Amino acid sequence: MKERLMAIEKRYNELSVELTKPEILDDIKKTLELSKEQASLKEAYDAYQEYKKIESDLAEAHELTKDSELGDFAKEEVARLTEAKTKLEGDIEIILLPKDPNDEKNVIVEIRGAAGGDEANIFAGDLYRMYSKYAEKEGWKLEVLSEEHSDMGGFPLVEFMVKGDKVYSKLKYESGAHRVQRVPVTETQGRVHTSTATVLVMPEAEEVDIEIKPSDLRIDVYRSTGAGGQCVNTTDSAVRITHVPTGVVVTCQNERSQIQNKEKCMQMLRARLYEIKQREQEEELGSERRSKIGTGDRSEKIRTYNYPQNRVTDHRIGYTTKNLDRVMEGNLDDIINALITEDLQRKLRGE
Repeated sequence: MKERLMAIEKRYNELSVELTKPEILDDIKKTLELSKEQASLKEAYDAYQEYKKIESDLAEAHELTKDSELGDFAKEEVARLTEAKTKLEGDIEIILLPKDPNDEKNVIVEIRGAAGGDEANIFAGDLYRMYSKYAEKEGWKLEVLSEEHSDMGGFPLVEFMVKGDKVYSKLKYESGAHRVQRVPVTETQGRVHTSTATVLVMPEAEEVDIEIKPSDLRIDVYRSTGAGGQCVNTTDSAVRITHVPTGVVVTCQNERSQIQNKEKCMQMLRARLYEIKQREQEEELGSERRSKIGTGDRSEKIRTYNYPQNRVTDHRIGYTTKNLDRVMEGNLDDIINALITEDLQRKLRGE
């Protein structure tokens, strides 16, 4: 552990020197690159400075235990510092765990109504509202990219981007099938139905993350559809892009111009192709997929929302809370923190 911390300290100090050089400061791209690298090391660097201070204080306290007057006080200080050192070592162990390179990224989320007809679409709308409320509480910005409305309410499909600080690190656990148990508004006999909606969370991909050849794209433009009146765009501004090699299709008609819709489509396409690339890499490694909390597959049932009992259960970690009403208002912190904690514990156990 100490060798790793020393290497991090050395690199952090090297970067501090590099970032003062005029030729680096004149290169905005290089400055951002080095600043980002240094920021990624700062938590471990600061922890090591604190660790060295505790070690130094501990050595002094041990010496003072030999003093006839200060001996008792020094022994108390040794006990306190030893406890602080042990706790800090545990914290450093977590800090030094391999980081998910996507944790800092924004995300694109796709929610689909699945099994259950109109009720599944209504539930998809409820999930969209839940994530919207959560994003608002986190100070994140949410932007709808594509949506299809259901006659009974909700969405057969809604896709949106969430921008903010470390969005993927918290929302990455949400991919999978979400199951709802409740009496639907369409039910006349008062019976509880079970329906599902699927969620797919993809890190936003930059052009450097995934290369897309223009020759691999088929781009179609068509007339946007909407709710009628002024909402309908009377020009061919909607865009559909097909990535021919993979068959991935993305559409966007929410923006007023064809250019804007095309930009949004390319954002969505990059994210989808990046997600496919990640899955392929993880399948090759095998262990990475097994160590994850859930597979991230949209077919995997990850959570049940039971309305009659006001209960939410996350099946991957056996977590249950009786605060479904609060969860649906965007209070997801307890569930997400439990998932993050379990993820860290698995990594510490080397699973």
